[in-house]
Amino acid sequence: MARRAPEGPPPPPVVQRVRLRYAKRGRLRFTSHRDFARAFERALRRAAVPMGYSAGFTPHPKISYVGAAPTGVASEAEYLEIGLAERVDVDELRAAIDAALPDGLDIVEAVESAGGSLAERMQATAWRIELDDVDADLVARAVDSFLAETEIGVERLTKDGRKIVDARGPVLAVEVSNTGDPRRRAIMTLVVRLETPAVRPDDVLAALRTVAGLARDAPRWGYNAVRLAQGPLDGSGAIGDPLAADRVTRGATS
Repeated sequence: MARRAPEGPPPPPVVQRVRLRYAKRGRLRFTSHRDFARAFERALRRAAVPMGYSAGFTPHPKISYVGAAPTGVASEAEYLEIGLAERVDVDELRAAIDAALPDGLDIVEAVESAGGSLAERMQATAWRIELDDVDADLVARAVDSFLAETEIGVERLTKDGRKIVDARGPVLAVEVSNTGDPRRRAIMTLVVRLETPAVRPDDVLAALRTVAGLARDAPRWGYNAVRLAQGPLDGSGAIGDPLAADRVTRGATS
């Protein structure tokens, strides 16, 4: 039997695509990607955003998420793209959606898409990791041992079971500094090439503990991680702005 077609007219076409950068801050860093998606769709409805929708029996708003940070990790550089059925002012759109989201989930920037794949621009990510109750010199020695290796496998629990991930290969640079805090808090910044599966801050810390000989004898390091940036990678190893091309095109045509 042929499947019955959905009743009613098809949804209106997408006439504008807007790319958003958003941040997860404070307690809202514990928001999972699914939680954020639900909160974001509620915010779109509250802000009366003229969303484009997919066709079919269960239409979905045209939202494309790019490389969401792990649950429990803060971020200043999360990205998504939405398709709109009516043209809007992107600055007013940013303000309206931001006002409809809870504090800590913040829309930082909105830019009209110039086309192309946003996901393909995401080649690397930068992390800032604060380590509690550990001496910066100890971390620096662990980093030296880490960088001397070409591959370090760490175990990760996934929905398909436990698997081994190379935590060394994608790491392009690591720096360690001391905050001067009497509680011995060290800061580590690293640049990681985005591959599949993506190497996360806890993978790098697990690898550091392994090469430093601390895996069995020391308690886990407490830490707070923040994604500082993600985007294209240039020849010097610096991470560029993934919205730069959209911003230039918009400025040239407005």
